Amino acid sequence: MCNTPVAVVTGSNKGIGLAIVRALCKQFSGDVYLTSRDIERGKAAVAELQKEGLKPLFHQLDITDLQSIRTLRDFLREKYGGLNVLVNNAGIAFKGKMLIRVSFFHSLVIRKLIHHCNFYPNITFVFSTARVVNVSSMCGASALSSCSQDLQQKFRSDTITEEELVKLMEKFVEDTKKGVHQKEGWPNHAYGVSKTGVTVLSRIQARVLNETRKADGILLNACCPGWVRTDMAGPRATKSPDEGAETPVYLALLPPGADGPHGQYISEKKVQKW
Repeated sequence: MCNTPVAVVTGSNKGIGLAIVRALCKQFSGDVYLTSRDIERGKAAVAELQKEGLKPLFHQLDITDLQSIRTLRDFLREKYGGLNVLVNNAGIAFKGKMLIRVSFFHSLVIRKLIHHCNFYPNITFVFSTARVVNVSSMCGASALSSCSQDLQQKFRSDTITEEELVKLMEKFVEDTKKGVHQKEGWPNHAYGVSKTGVTVLSRIQARVLNETRKADGILLNACCPGWVRTDMAGPRATKSPDEGAETPVYLALLPPGADGPHGQYISEKKVQKW
């Protein structure tokens, strides 16, 4: 087992994820793992960064496959004994139930990876002073403001549980399938609702950390990278991928001893009202 710090970025063979890996390779004092579902695309992305003089490492990770997650978990546990930085970036943008499944429900699967390694309540896999960054979106905040007052109150609650959040997200999926989601107070924006879920899940995870491990120094946040020129957002977006990576990397590299931000929604490196 080596003593080298380690960072993992999910969904990082292109776009914002690739830019996050690039920045971490330059700024993080340890090993940085680029992960992707497709092995060849992942290795090609690593080769691209190597041409820039950087030294990322690669590990396959399909966030829709629990066995793939467990394989990565076991590898990290055996080689490093833990994980210092986790950036949950993987996601997609297209209509329907699959979007919610990948953008939100498989964020729960990634959480289970850490849970299996005693993330709650006795964190051994994620080291003290670790950083967890869940990449959300301004679309989540916009979708929340378009929800009914009742739904807004539920999503903004400081006591909402993971189980209650999952039930809300499942209700959105079912209401959408029945064609009654707008009548039930939901916006007509599946991607936005999925990112609302990611942000609220982050707030819940941070609260659990506060309740179970009050002095371990682990900071967990959700963030918006901004409107970034990617396959998802298109060429008219205002930010380059490297610019979009700035806020996630800022959170991933919060210095030892920092007591915040934690459990917040961050945009442009600033805490935003949720």
